[in-house]
Formats: sequence, structure tokens, C-alpha cells
Amino acid sequence: MRDQYMRAGEGFIISYSITDRRSFQEARQFKQLIYRVRRTVDTPVVLVGNKSDLAHLRQVSVEEGRGLAREFQCPFFETSAAFRYYIDEVFVALVRQIRQREEEASRGGERKSRRHHSFWTRLRSPFQRKQHSEH
Repeated sequence: MRDQYMRAGEGFIISYSITDRRSFQEARQFKQLIYRVRRTVDTPVVLVGNKSDLAHLRQVSVEEGRGLAREFQCPFFETSAAFRYYIDEVFVALVRQIRQREEEASRGGERKSRRHHSFWTRLRSPFQRKQHSEH
């Protein structure tokens, strides 16, 4: 089931707790799983170290998070879901990467995949009115 989600996903947020070293180590495993399922390194990913409000319990340094993000070649944020610090920025960064991949694909003359197109169509459809001709 998880593989199906990974095949269908347009981008991924890999999150770990800065207070839990094990969750940080598992982040690398999730990135490898995404690669195994998608068979490409070009999948949009954002790495997130959560629970920045619990800095006094920190087990993973900011530098370690940045280093892993460099390895993943992706944006990195430390967030606090409890206080909503940088939550919106994470999603904006992910959507920006997805759109950038779309633009690169269309400029390169590559045809967008049906799944890719249908995702954005489904996303926009509740906000668009259907036009009916009454002639």
C-alpha cells in the first residue's frame, strides 16, 4: 500500500523529530524507499526536522539536518507543528519544486504524464466552474 502512495505522489515531506535520533536515521531509509519505488532521484522532497520548540531535548543538530538535506539535494526546515513555525514554508517549498519539475519537463519537450496532469486537474477542479453553452 505504501508503495502505491509513493508511486502516485508528486512530492514528499520526510520528517524526523529533532528529539529522536532514531527518527533521523529512518529519514535516510525513507529517501531510499522513495528512490526504489520511483526509480528516479528527481522526485521533489523536503526534509523537515520537527519539534524545534523542544530544543532543550535536542538529539539531532541543525548541522546534521542540513548535511542530510545536502545529501538529498533538497530544502531543509526545522519546524514546530505545536507552534506552527515554518509549516507553511515547508509546503510552499514542496509545491515550488513540483512546479519547477513541471516547467522543466514542458520546456524539455517532454510530454507530461497522464497521472501528473490529472493530479493538477483534480486539484483545480473544485475551484473552476464548468462552462456550458446555452446556444
